[in-house]
Amino acid sequence: MGAPAFHHVIWKSVSESRSFKNAVRSKSAYCTFGHVKFPNANATKAIGTSSLPRRAGLPIAKAPYEDNNAPSTPARLTRTKERRRKCRRKPLASSRTRYACGLSALTTDEPDANAFAQAIAAEAAAIDAGFALLFFSQSLVDAAALSDALKINARALAYAGCSTAGEITPRGLEEGQVLALLFPSASFSVASTMVDNLSSSGMDRITGEVEALRRSLRGRVGHERANTTFALCFIDGLSYAEEAVTSAIHWGLDDIPLIGGSAGDDLKFETTRLISNGKVASDSAIIVLITTEIPFHVFKTDNFVPTEEKLVVTASDPDHRIVREFNAVNAADEYAASVGVIPQMLTPLSFASHPVVVKVGGEFYCRSIQKMHADGSLSFFCAIDDGVVLSIAQPKNMVESTRAALRDVEERLGGIDMILGFDCVLRRLDARNRQVFREISELYKVNNVIGFGTYGEQYRSMHLNQTFTGIAFGERQAAE
Repeated sequence: MGAPAFHHVIWKSVSESRSFKNAVRSKSAYCTFGHVKFPNANATKAIGTSSLPRRAGLPIAKAPYEDNNAPSTPARLTRTKERRRKCRRKPLASSRTRYACGLSALTTDEPDANAFAQAIAAEAAAIDAGFALLFFSQSLVDAAALSDALKINARALAYAGCSTAGEITPRGLEEGQVLALLFPSASFSVASTMVDNLSSSGMDRITGEVEALRRSLRGRVGHERANTTFALCFIDGLSYAEEAVTSAIHWGLDDIPLIGGSAGDDLKFETTRLISNGKVASDSAIIVLITTEIPFHVFKTDNFVPTEEKLVVTASDPDHRIVREFNAVNAADEYAASVGVIPQMLTPLSFASHPVVVKVGGEFYCRSIQKMHADGSLSFFCAIDDGVVLSIAQPKNMVESTRAALRDVEERLGGIDMILGFDCVLRRLDARNRQVFREISELYKVNNVIGFGTYGEQYRSMHLNQTFTGIAFGERQAAE
């Protein structure tokens, strides 16, 4: 890969009681947003690390009073260490990264929605951004709190986003983060809408929303060309509606490419949240239409190939994506026998490492299992029905297949500036299981991937599983 042209700033102030090396190892750098003067936007060299003082007003935990004249017994020393460990304030990390294409990414693991919204507002003013995407862990920040903070601190900024099952930041694969990607008005024209109440919405309504967005964007930029326009979608990952919604959006887009991701909730499978210009909802979808002269390329990649082992769905509950039987046998028993484990040993890692695939239009697409129920039935991340023929998939090298896909994108664009990516959470689990998590994370880092872990991925007209979908941006020049 060629050297990327972007600016990356991470602010750190490390406790004196720890070495910088240990702090980095344990991710224990305390960071905060501050007023920092950036170099010219055309510069290509990354800025190094600099230290900033702690912000005034933040409480610093102190160890309880202890008599220094008391005998230094081993038990007392142990208690002192334990108290100091418990009272040590958890260090935090925040970053800002500007890319040559004009996009700017902010990230933090600080659970202060107001501070993050203020940082977003400041950066939006600095680069004249009119729109932002936000991806956030609900374990870190509440969706309503983030929406309220943006309403107070960034009134003029339009935004859309969703909760996640892990994040992809400039530092690679992470968890417990919130990130914002800002689109400068000089290079990107954006229109977005939220479609709520998916469970009771007809597909005609969704297609109509897409057509209205297209009219709005045409009125703003004066034209619409498929090679300068793309669409993003974010869908409640627990809505059981992704296939129908994706198809309806694609129908209204004609030749405009579509990618997206299903919102997650840190693998709790309880509630996902979507936010859009003051609205906070579940059972909803967000559609974003973007026109730009920056060259881009939409792509997908996975790392599985089908085997001859077949599983035919013979009993199912399509409304809830539950399979009760494969090949007229209990679903968990038949699946476990096909992948060579006992049913009692099936876990999310098993499903991540041994997905099933379905053939559609001559291509195979992953159909991932979410969980096993007590009766041996299996819940899926995608639509399923009686008569569907699935094949057990064999894994390829995830690192090499991902690297090959990124190399192909680089050749098509003549260089990658950054990538907005949507990565199935099961790929993350499988990477951990196969002990290539750090390699995948580094691959995303060096290719400037920003995005989140999903409960499903959208690519053109298809809802997918266990796939990475993305849009790569080239350098600042007219698209062909």
